[in-house]
Amino acid sequence: MPGEPTYLKGQLLLDGGNLSGSFFNRAVVLICNHDADGAFGLTLNHAVGDLVDDVLDADLPALIKELPVFLGGPVQPGALSFLHADDFLPDANVMPGLNLEHSLDTLMELGDSWSKTQQIKIFAGYAGWSPGQLEGEMDRESWLTLPATVDLVFNTKPEALWKTIISSMGPEYRLMADSPDDLSRN
Repeated sequence: MPGEPTYLKGQLLLDGGNLSGSFFNRAVVLICNHDADGAFGLTLNHAVGDLVDDVLDADLPALIKELPVFLGGPVQPGALSFLHADDFLPDANVMPGLNLEHSLDTLMELGDSWSKTQQIKIFAGYAGWSPGQLEGEMDRESWLTLPATVDLVFNTKPEALWKTIISSMGPEYRLMADSPDDLSRN
């Protein structure tokens, strides 16, 4: 039906070269929720450099304490969010096999019930868009989109994620992927 909004939940947003100088320069953002009320996402490739144990004062299981923390976005940098993937997640709320949570109690439960197939990625802060804001950015071609996969979220090195994805999008994007972050250094 014409005029129906296109929501991007479960998609990756990639800086398409128009966001230099901003927090989102060369960012890869997973859209976890998007509807008429706005959008919520987590930046997958901005590692803070700290482990969970360094930033959370909680009695967490050792496996959780050893995980790196990522800066999910510029909004509320003290807010906790985490992505959880497993082979069987019947109530996954981002996409099949991938769940978004915010509760410290849930994080502790997951750490206590750790399985070999479970994956967790922890974020401080998030990326948020008010109603219509993300749609406007899409109209201005600020972002490239790609369907997310659990593999991209968890199994690609964060520092190489943007370049890996952009390079895989075809020859017209390879030049962008190989260009220096600061073009004056070219």
